[in-house]
Amino acid sequence: MKFGIIGNLAKEALYGAVLDLSKNLEKEKIEFYIQKEIADGIEKRFSHKIEKVLTTDELLKNSDMIISFGGDGTILATARLVGSLQIPILGVNLGKLGFLAEVAPEDVFDFIKKICEGKYRIEERMVLEANVKGESETYFGLNDIVIDKAGSTRVVDIETFINDEYLITYTADGLIISTPTGSTAYSLAAGGPIVTPSSNVITLTPICPHTLTARPVVIPDDSIIKIKIEFYDREILLTADGQIEHKLKPPVEIIVKKANYKIKLVKRLEVTYFDVLRSKLMWGMDLRIEKTKNKE
Repeated sequence: MKFGIIGNLAKEALYGAVLDLSKNLEKEKIEFYIQKEIADGIEKRFSHKIEKVLTTDELLKNSDMIISFGGDGTILATARLVGSLQIPILGVNLGKLGFLAEVAPEDVFDFIKKICEGKYRIEERMVLEANVKGESETYFGLNDIVIDKAGSTRVVDIETFINDEYLITYTADGLIISTPTGSTAYSLAAGGPIVTPSSNVITLTPICPHTLTARPVVIPDDSIIKIKIEFYDREILLTADGQIEHKLKPPVEIIVKKANYKIKLVKRLEVTYFDVLRSKLMWGMDLRIEKTKNKE
């Protein structure tokens, strides 16, 4: 198996972690390639020359699995790079929360050895795609597609249809259309439910709705969601995974649905989604006791 290593170039911890991993992989004679920008950064910082270097495009073509160093945002960016290529992604967490990139740098080499022995599992995660009527560009989101008022102080009326059936007009700051993967991201912060990754559903969560009766709605993942904003004197912002932004001038019509491919995430056999959930959200931990310990 050939591993391709990419990462968030803005994180200083990336370079030392990748250097340590590369040395261990070489000792075990495990095939790997490193993203050129990372190799350049390692040489600059540690005066260590990496031999197995490829550009990002070449790395994607020559790797059986991608190791992505960073936080969840790096995983989202990696998912866009991989797209429909169906290359599994192993996330290594250099960030803080890490729902997607859950493996620590000090654990990644041992896990790679297990991967070479076939001791791992693959989770397939739904992707959303969004298209604006009259435009050719398609926007993909592993977490979510968000339509909002682009920084204005005024609420916006968002007509929402499911399979051409009228659902509601959300008068709100915006609307989050989320995959199960994205349920622990922006949607959760806006009051949406936590949805297990294997659930075949899409969640619609309004952002600061004008009325308390406008609640999140969970729909089947084969639904086609149509968003219409007829009257608004400012620009509307369409955002995919919090990273790709596109400004629109109403009237606009946006179609969101499940994409025709899934993203494959590499997971440890001994760690379940609920283990990660409890750990990241600190369920069962008495924060009052932790605060008391810190004061002492």
